[in-house]
Amino acid sequence: MSTLLTPLARALGQLNDRVFLGVLAQSLVLAGLSFFALHALAIWIVHGMLQLHGWLAWLVDIVGSVAASALAMWLFLPLAATIGTLFMDRIARAVEARWYPDLPPAVGASVASQIWQGLALGLRILLLNLLALLFVLLIPGVGLLVGWAVASYGLGRGLFEAVAMRRMDRKSAERLYRQARWPVLVQGAAIAMAGTMPLLNLLIPVIGTAAMVHVLDRAMAERGTL
Repeated sequence: MSTLLTPLARALGQLNDRVFLGVLAQSLVLAGLSFFALHALAIWIVHGMLQLHGWLAWLVDIVGSVAASALAMWLFLPLAATIGTLFMDRIARAVEARWYPDLPPAVGASVASQIWQGLALGLRILLLNLLALLFVLLIPGVGLLVGWAVASYGLGRGLFEAVAMRRMDRKSAERLYRQARWPVLVQGAAIAMAGTMPLLNLLIPVIGTAAMVHVLDRAMAERGTL
């Protein structure tokens, strides 16, 4: 088990890297701006659609503000993760420069494919959050474990394939995932657990990417694809 957790431990150990801190700061600033824009838009839509007056308008504004805040907070993690994937190459290069300096430059899937993978990952996190919430509400106790297992799979596979596509096409990335399934899922499980903790969940795009670079390097070395 200690070997399986080595990628995550190395990722956490590099958290003070200037590149990591820069990406984290940029992701949070962009996600924060998007958060406030989403919040303001939701309030404007509620107020504009109803066009109420007097005390009822005040009441609807308050309820709408609370609902908009809850929606924006729920969307914040997927949004931060999506934005973080836009800087995925920067994180991966920082990890490779420190741990694998002999690797050749990454030449894999097209930039468009990598961007699409990042957007897909953000959407996946959003859907997984919804599924986890449904499981918790519908199956108290057991639902929490089911939701965690679903999130572990989605986050682990999504992050691994996104990182792998820096060095190979999508089909090759999917094939390598099947061969390195257990290390990927262990990292995914740890990352999914972190995703339930306030503040710590903001590190997912950075730490998750870094951990999967280590998993990918080992998987490629074991299969002679380096």
